[in-house]
Amino acid sequence: MAASTVTRWALVLVGLVVWAAIPAFASRALVDLLVFTALYSIAGIGVSFLLGQCGIVSLAQSVFYGIGAYATAYACVTLGWPWWAAMLVGMSVSGAIAAVIGLPILRLSGFFLALATLALAIIGHTLFVEWDWLTGGTLGTGGIPRLSLFGWTLATPQRFYYFVWPVVAVVFALHYSLLRSRNGFAMRAMRDAPDAALALGIPVHLLKVKVFVLSAVLGSLAGSLFAHYVSFVSVDSFGVGRAINFLLIAVLGGAQTVAGTVLGALFVTLAPDALSRFGDIHALLFAILLVVTVIFLPEGFGGVLKRWWQRAFAAHSDATDPTAPSAPPVQGSGASTVAPAGEP
Repeated sequence: MAASTVTRWALVLVGLVVWAAIPAFASRALVDLLVFTALYSIAGIGVSFLLGQCGIVSLAQSVFYGIGAYATAYACVTLGWPWWAAMLVGMSVSGAIAAVIGLPILRLSGFFLALATLALAIIGHTLFVEWDWLTGGTLGTGGIPRLSLFGWTLATPQRFYYFVWPVVAVVFALHYSLLRSRNGFAMRAMRDAPDAALALGIPVHLLKVKVFVLSAVLGSLAGSLFAHYVSFVSVDSFGVGRAINFLLIAVLGGAQTVAGTVLGALFVTLAPDALSRFGDIHALLFAILLVVTVIFLPEGFGGVLKRWWQRAFAAHSDATDPTAPSAPPVQGSGASTVAPAGEP
């Protein structure tokens, strides 16, 4: 086995050990923030997929996040359904709504499409407020049961931490697999050269709708998990500000990288909490930090990490691989070889 492969697996093992040890040593508040980071990562992957692979700027993810949460709340509290059935209903409803809405609006592009998704976020938030018979309106809905797996109730942040992060890993694996599939190559062709992709027979519009539906399903999944974690949902959690946060996660993390979504979610979750100690100016400081990050890291955290990873292991592989080909000799004008300086 190559030395670089051993090093990579060693880093993965160290990362898993650190991940498993965090709840044992970190405070309850920090573990709580990391749980929200995982939830935002799941929803952010959907936005990142739209932005990075299809070039679609979507501000509608907060709507599907809210649909998942309210579907879970209504099905579990009012109808008494099990959590997994309520979650499936929320994901199905979100996917169906995304398909119906996506068919017309995804014919738009650029700023017009961004404005259309922003309008969806505003309309969704308004309906969450007005349909109080379903959502509880401004009073919200409480009494949502905690998740329970095989008799083990996820009643603490530490327990939910060990459940939600493996869910993130599964979503990442599915995301990575899709990127390497035929549909993944078709999406990148659609993003880079839509006219050429259409000429090659790729159903561009239908593919956009499919990705939009996938993004909505991930947003609904995150919303359902959010509802079970906090046991209470209200309209304040599903406004336009939440939609902007999801878009920030995709942009800051690097829309074309998988790991970047988690890094972006960490930034959006932990940075405001760390800056809150500065009182009334914490929002201004966060805005300045955002501007500085975008200026100096235009490719996002994930892009920087990917470049560093590739350079580090490329250099390590070249230094340790005895079978690496040496540089070819430099030929002069004649038949003889020109020797390097310092050699006879």
